[in-house]
Amino acid sequence: MINIKGKNALVTGSSRGVGQQIAIGLAKLGCHVILHGRTKESNAKTLTLLKDYPVNTYLVFGELSDEKEVNTLIKQVKDLKIGVDILYNNAAIMTPYQNDFWGHSWDDWTNSFKVNVMAMYSLCRAFIPGMIENGFGRVINVSSGIMHTPELMPYGASKWAVNKLTDDIASKLTGTGVRINTLDPGWLRTVLGGEFADHPVEATMPGSLAPALVEDDGPNGQLFSAINHSLSITLF
Repeated sequence: MINIKGKNALVTGSSRGVGQQIAIGLAKLGCHVILHGRTKESNAKTLTLLKDYPVNTYLVFGELSDEKEVNTLIKQVKDLKIGVDILYNNAAIMTPYQNDFWGHSWDDWTNSFKVNVMAMYSLCRAFIPGMIENGFGRVINVSSGIMHTPELMPYGASKWAVNKLTDDIASKLTGTGVRINTLDPGWLRTVLGGEFADHPVEATMPGSLAPALVEDDGPNGQLFSAINHSLSITLF
């Protein structure tokens, strides 16, 4: 398990839920955090929650379903001139539950893949080459363990695409000091998971940090479980 104190991390979708928990956990370990939300104001609460930690915090914003906004978001990060050591692709959308699972629209499919897969690919493309050049990087793509739920088919299919995207990129990272893995946060009581889910969002900690702490020759292209992963760290 590595020490990430002083590293810079970009966490997408950090205004609430899992992303907010990850941002707080990284800050507790001494990691500088770049917060992302759809708007400038999205991360006001998360920023307040981080103010007591001796780390630098930054705000960027952009709607991940829009390619131009994703490119602008990437430019905002690069304009910070600090480099990205850890990329946590957490942000995702879930289209409406369809009791008639043949009722998913093309917009449902398109929007799911734009946010959950295509934006993720763009962010990996933007920051992984710099990680390779620096000889260090950790990329975590949030996936899902959702199965046999055609009522949420666009969401489920997009998360399977996340797994494939991660696996393909991992095949190119041998010997680079860069690791890319996926994280299943579990079924959580969040805006996406709903009120009847198995776990509170706080249950994802500290397991969600595990893929950011692997060694340079550690797991690559593998799936981590936030709920079931045993991580021997203390978050002060």
